[in-house]
Amino acid sequence: MHLGIWIGFIALIIGLLILDLIVVHRRDHTPTFKEASLWSALWISLGLAFSLVIYKLYAMGLAGDGTLAPRVAAFQYLTAYVVEESLSVDNLFVFALIFSRFSVPLELQHPVLFWGILGALILRGIMIGVGAVLLSRFSWMTYIFGGFLIFTAARLLVARREEIHPEGNLLLRTARRFFPVTKHFEGRRFFVRREHKLYMTPLFVVLLMVESTDVVFAVDSIPAVFAVTREPMIVFTSNVFAILGLRALFTVLARAIHRFKYLKTSLVFLLAYVGVKMLLAEHYHIPAPVSLAIIGGILTVGVIASVRSSAADAESGT
Repeated sequence: MHLGIWIGFIALIIGLLILDLIVVHRRDHTPTFKEASLWSALWISLGLAFSLVIYKLYAMGLAGDGTLAPRVAAFQYLTAYVVEESLSVDNLFVFALIFSRFSVPLELQHPVLFWGILGALILRGIMIGVGAVLLSRFSWMTYIFGGFLIFTAARLLVARREEIHPEGNLLLRTARRFFPVTKHFEGRRFFVRREHKLYMTPLFVVLLMVESTDVVFAVDSIPAVFAVTREPMIVFTSNVFAILGLRALFTVLARAIHRFKYLKTSLVFLLAYVGVKMLLAEHYHIPAPVSLAIIGGILTVGVIASVRSSAADAESGT
């Protein structure tokens, strides 16, 4: 992998984040459903279109070691992107619970999501690097990751509705030892100084909850994407594009969460599939186009079942 490619991609990420922070959300306001839908469509389009860049990079020999065909690399990227975007949706459901638990005003949710996403990008980069090293040095880690994904799927299947317990959050408890918390929100500010003493605002408490929650989700999603591909460039870029659009996607899903009652069931089957795929990786290779079709089919069934169930509930008046 050429260093210039990595530098160029990181520069692209920084440029997109600056655009989002300074241009798109420079003022406190509540995005309309239409506005959030348009931005979600834009981010998803960028994520899907980057598969063409991946194809070109591998075709020109600027990425990989020359053993992965450009077409296969593009399919692996698309599959990894769909997996990460799907798992990110479940992440957003928990974010919605956090915002509800702390009664965060709509216009203050976007700053939390922006800095939470920035932290998630850094965290994912570190975890991807560690995961790549472990898999390259210890082949048996494949079975550990695969087994963990199947365990996660089983846990998700039997889990009850999520509840938020701030008092049990280690990161939050540690922060409170050093900084007291103000009673009310202070606009977009995470800290305020009063009487020569620094205070955390409730908005920073929410940010800590979001960041610590993402750690848990990253532990699930990183092994899942390594089940799709071992190419660091594909793993990292698919994660980045899946995360970048979460702010806009959150606004869309927050108004339609109740319509996707079978999404979590789809994610159970998705995690179980990628776990089995990883366990079989050393013995049987499932082609990237086949994986993409299977994962797309799992998600499609979940969405269709959810829409039909919502329509049936509406007709029955429940």
